[in-house]
Amino acid sequence: MSDDDQQSGRPWWRSAAIYQIYPRSYADGNGDGVGDITGIRARLPYLRDLGVDAVWISPWYVSPMADAGYDVADYRDIDPLFGTLADAEALITEAHELGLRIIVDMVPNHCSDQHPWFRTALADGPGSPARQLFHFRPGVGESGELPPNDWQSAFGGPAWTRTSAPDGTPGEWYLHMFAPQQPDWNWDQPRVRAEFESILRFWLDRGVDGFRIDVASLLVKQDGLPDEGTLPPGAPAPHSDRPEVHDIYRSWRRLADSYPGERAFVGELWVSPEALPRYLREDELHTAFNFPFLQAAWEHGALRKVIDETLTLHAPVGAPATWVLGSHDATRVVTRYGRADTSFTERHQPVPVDLDLGTRRARAAALLSFALPGSVYVYQGDELGLWEVEDIPLALRQDPAVQQSGGTDPGRDGCRVPLPWEGDEAPFGFSPPDAGTEPWLPQPPAWKDHTVAAETGDPGSTLELHRNALRIRRAEPALGDGPFAWLPSADGVLAFTRGPGFTCLVNLTPDPVELPAHTEQLLASGPLTDGLLPPDTTVWLRAV
Repeated sequence: MSDDDQQSGRPWWRSAAIYQIYPRSYADGNGDGVGDITGIRARLPYLRDLGVDAVWISPWYVSPMADAGYDVADYRDIDPLFGTLADAEALITEAHELGLRIIVDMVPNHCSDQHPWFRTALADGPGSPARQLFHFRPGVGESGELPPNDWQSAFGGPAWTRTSAPDGTPGEWYLHMFAPQQPDWNWDQPRVRAEFESILRFWLDRGVDGFRIDVASLLVKQDGLPDEGTLPPGAPAPHSDRPEVHDIYRSWRRLADSYPGERAFVGELWVSPEALPRYLREDELHTAFNFPFLQAAWEHGALRKVIDETLTLHAPVGAPATWVLGSHDATRVVTRYGRADTSFTERHQPVPVDLDLGTRRARAAALLSFALPGSVYVYQGDELGLWEVEDIPLALRQDPAVQQSGGTDPGRDGCRVPLPWEGDEAPFGFSPPDAGTEPWLPQPPAWKDHTVAAETGDPGSTLELHRNALRIRRAEPALGDGPFAWLPSADGVLAFTRGPGFTCLVNLTPDPVELPAHTEQLLASGPLTDGLLPPDTTVWLRAV
């Protein structure tokens, strides 16, 4: 958020630079090889100096960790793997003292099969009030041996698992749109709605500044849970983007608005472009992840199209756009942009990767995203130029997608490898010295040149590029939320202005291009050649 936002009174979330922490891979404070809250607290000054405004922390709640914490057993406590509730409260306080806001993950579509309410539902049996809080159904077939419908899990296979009665006989089935250990809540039940409002209050009372809402469109299911295959062509999905979900978010917005300060929601919304603005009306969610931008190819036409469509979609409801290049679910941007196919299609492709090319493009993309209107996200390690670790042994991979696909899907662990902080060999300062444990996923030896210590003070490093870009972004009145206009440019070049005095130029052609008239070069993602902008390079200029 720029100083201009603070002075103008515009809400912080309209312009914020937000850094995503995946806690098990950020910093290990107790030496067990897994990141924790103690590690995050120790590294908060790093985030302040990086220049971000807010920190989004992926789930840290009590969990059996069947899906890295997205299977929540207790929404009001911290998993011992990460620390204690007192540690979390201290983190929120210390972050605020450093000028950083805290966004926590909220997982409302499903919980853990170890959640007390689900355990009660299993114990109480068919027809019980406890089972009404989830989606239990008898199976189909002669003896109920087939799933209740044809819905498929996002991790592969049927979205249903059959229960067993106390005597071992097969029982009802329950719905899980993700792993079997993640039963879906039944949001038709008032008790579920009241419970989540209570959970939101619990964390708002502890000072969190916002919530990232996991799979925000999936909460409500169509009455009767019909087979997808029986629906007419073009019919809405029976398990996503149901109209009733908006009542939930209007209720949540009223709750958040009742608290002092500016508490914000950001939705993880995999919905159609036509549906997205409905979630961003002034009485619902504040912002939503921009997945089309993350998925777009590093190509002039694709990028210009997604930028135009993003701004067009957000304008009617007055919501700010977000710009996202990476996350804990996406192939690292350096790897993605180093392939021949630079769009985000599959997590793993058995094709060569040119890391030098990918790094050059990722640096250019970072400056592009920081210059666009709205808020921007940085996934931990992208500021170091880290790449996808694609050679993790199958036995060490923990993503449930690996198991459910039988190993054909390598999962998302390649972008979740613990960060390198310092030193010439693993664990690169991720764990305390002489901890005697290895990180939960192996780090590549080549990361010794990409530690925070190695890149700090190196004017050519990706870390210093991010620090400079975020410093300028905070200081420039034109950046963050505000006006945007394309400028005339050569084919294959993106050129735009962000109000008087600031121009951004991105060269996506194979040849160097001339710069427009300007009075100062503010920042470039790579060195210019004889005053020309090289391919795969972005420059920020002070306009005439």
